[in-house]
Amino acid sequence: MPETFVLINGAWHGGWAWRPVARHLRAAGHRVLTPTLPGLHDGDDPTDLHLSDVVDAVVDLVEREDLRDVTLVGHSWGGYPMTGAAHHLRTRLRKLVYWSAFVPARGRSLHDEIPPGYQELFADLARASDDNTVALPLDVWQAAFVHDAPEDVQRALHELMVPHPYQYFTETVEPLDAAAGIPVAYVLSREDIALPPGEYGWDRFAERLGVEPLVAPGSHEACFTAPEGLAHALLKA
Repeated sequence: MPETFVLINGAWHGGWAWRPVARHLRAAGHRVLTPTLPGLHDGDDPTDLHLSDVVDAVVDLVEREDLRDVTLVGHSWGGYPMTGAAHHLRTRLRKLVYWSAFVPARGRSLHDEIPPGYQELFADLARASDDNTVALPLDVWQAAFVHDAPEDVQRALHELMVPHPYQYFTETVEPLDAAAGIPVAYVLSREDIALPPGEYGWDRFAERLGVEPLVAPGSHEACFTAPEGLAHALLKA
């Protein structure tokens, strides 16, 4: 039976990052929407934007399109706006799927959930910018995020990314309450080392949801490097 997917991008990305995955989902007969969130369009001025504006944008899209029985998928940072939107959309949702994504906890921002080295790097980059944004360094991108792609592909993708508003990393959303009754799933890419295994690894977020992660192929950027396998995992979830 055809389903409706709304795919929420991670930091530095826009809806464009989902195109390879969306193509496979649509080929299987499903409706797919891939919005680019406020502050992440090329040329956006994010100075006066907040994480709540991103949450509102997801809610507005679903309500404006009058979508029902929706599967929301959030990648990485996208777990924050997806969770925030779910509070307002629960009667319209079929499921939430976190793919290698942060699962918010009460009072904890993404900044609180990442290793100290990332905390310091992102804070320094935001301070050095003119608009409180973080531009992900190429070497970090290549080594930790998309290490399963050839160098020319790594560099081409890096050129497409936009600086991420730092306040989106430091602001919080309310976590989901089990009483909300929204089904959840967690998909984890097998070669994902964007967060190092151990104390800060991705596994803790599936545990936070109380579910077993479904393993998918590829790195943190499997939307580019293993889109067919990722699409299959999202459908299975």
